[in-house]
Amino acid sequence: MTSVTQFVGFGGIVLLGAMSPGPDFAVVVRRSAVSGRLHGMAAATGIAVGVFVWVVASTTGIAALLAASAAAFTVVKVVGAAYLLYLGARALRSALRTGGKLELDLPDPVRRGAAGAFAEGLLTNVLNPKAALFFVALVPQFVSSGASGGSVASLGETLLLSVIALAGTAAWFLVVANVVGTLRRVFARPVVRRAVDGLTGTALLALGAKLATTPHP
Repeated sequence: MTSVTQFVGFGGIVLLGAMSPGPDFAVVVRRSAVSGRLHGMAAATGIAVGVFVWVVASTTGIAALLAASAAAFTVVKVVGAAYLLYLGARALRSALRTGGKLELDLPDPVRRGAAGAFAEGLLTNVLNPKAALFFVALVPQFVSSGASGGSVASLGETLLLSVIALAGTAAWFLVVANVVGTLRRVFARPVVRRAVDGLTGTALLALGAKLATTPHP
């Protein structure tokens, strides 16, 4: 059975992975700066759920199949890259717009806007095959080798690892969303907002292009 120390180590590695710059970070920062703290937190929650999905997929072998299959890897890679390029292009388009009034990207009721931010965070993470490779390499090191895939012990470890990954990822990105959301008055200034849109849009385009050219391992 996996020890408490191993669970702590797993959580620490996942947290460090979440803190590394990438599309998840760019999405949370832009959502928080442009649409407000609630939308940033919704995007952060979506990313955390995506991580939960990848940990479950890794412990059940689904992520390993994706990593091993060149065709499946390419499909997810192309779709994920296209989505990042779409987000980046949308941000750059917003940066090029004139006018000073801050408006939400999704100017419908808050509930649907938050749901859209959640979906954006979830898709950004789930459509990233690099996340699959990360967890395929990481998770097996923290799952008991003696536990069979369908045993109660294995299912318990899978659930616990998934919850730890979700909690650690959510904690980091919720902090980011709240810090950026607290400074929203600064980001509401037209010049600052255009700068944020321009920088995050460029970053998302670059990340999308990089993902599109990533070879199958």
